Amino acid sequence: FSAWKQKAVVGNAGAQNRLGDMYYYRRDVEQDHKQAVEGCRRSALQGNALGQYNLGLMYEKGLGVEQDHKQAVEWYRKSALQGNAAGQRNLGFMYHTGLGVEQDHKQAVKWYQRSALQGNARGQYNLGLMYKNGLGVEQDHKQAVKWYQRSALQGNATAQNNLGTMFRDGLGVQQDHKQAVEWFRKSALQGNALGQCNLGLMYETGLGVEQDHKLAVEWYRKSALQGNADGQSNLGFMYHTGLGVEQDHKQAVEWYWKSALQGNAGGQRNLGFMHHTGLGVEQDDKQAVEWYRKSALQGNADAQCNLGLMYEKGLGVEQDHKQAVEWFRKSVAQGNQYAQSRLERMTKKK
Repeated sequence: FSAWKQKAVVGNAGAQNRLGDMYYYRRDVEQDHKQAVEGCRRSALQGNALGQYNLGLMYEKGLGVEQDHKQAVEWYRKSALQGNAAGQRNLGFMYHTGLGVEQDHKQAVKWYQRSALQGNARGQYNLGLMYKNGLGVEQDHKQAVKWYQRSALQGNATAQNNLGTMFRDGLGVQQDHKQAVEWFRKSALQGNALGQCNLGLMYETGLGVEQDHKLAVEWYRKSALQGNADGQSNLGFMYHTGLGVEQDHKQAVEWYWKSALQGNAGGQRNLGFMHHTGLGVEQDDKQAVEWYRKSALQGNADAQCNLGLMYEKGLGVEQDHKQAVEWFRKSVAQGNQYAQSRLERMTKKK
């Protein structure tokens, strides 16, 4: 530390950035974000690209300095224009999200691409994401797979999960459930909550791996404990049905509740069902309607059907056949067969 400090004092830009880095990461010195900012600023003002990137990071996160996304963009841009891959990636992210600059997906793609071509794993992942979703570039699943794979091979856990989804769903690559499991596992073993949830799903369904409900529960639990809403809903389902774990409706309600409060449509639908049936919670059709509605408004077909049923029968809500028909039709449009049968029955009555 003292050696770097001496170099920094005499104006060595690399040492100044290094000193800031040491204060930030608590390397041989007590963590001090203000000192980190000071070191990075001195380095950045001398034109050091890494110092500029790090100063941008401090402004973006509001560490040791008041959060200022515009300042973050300014310093990321200076770093990016010098060819710093991390600066290019983060500048792309600011354009992607519209933080500190007007949102511009094409600019985001431009900077992600520059970063990715230098081998930056997060830049590669972000570029893959833009191709997957068709943001700032024409949607191209093969390109998405290409960039996810490059990132995944460098160990990026989120890219590994996303590559797994491409193999699972056959997007941009021939469907291969075994490959999907392999990539989900790599992601999950790094602690990625999405990867853990997806690996759990493969074990639950027996796709690409021998079906094992206990292992499904194990991976859902790891995901759920990190706050992943899908993992929480899926873990709730296992308790609800007694798959891989002793059936426990109260535990099911607890996990559905955690998921539903995060806005997860599946968790909301399932919580509504528990209130409707009185499993693990006091029976309450008004609460059931409330949760079915939240889920239905997000487009969940089962919730739309269930909400239609509540209106048809006047459970937890005033009976209203017009509303029932409306929700059944929304559900039918997504292929729900039971909603189709209810809709046909109601129209015949007329």
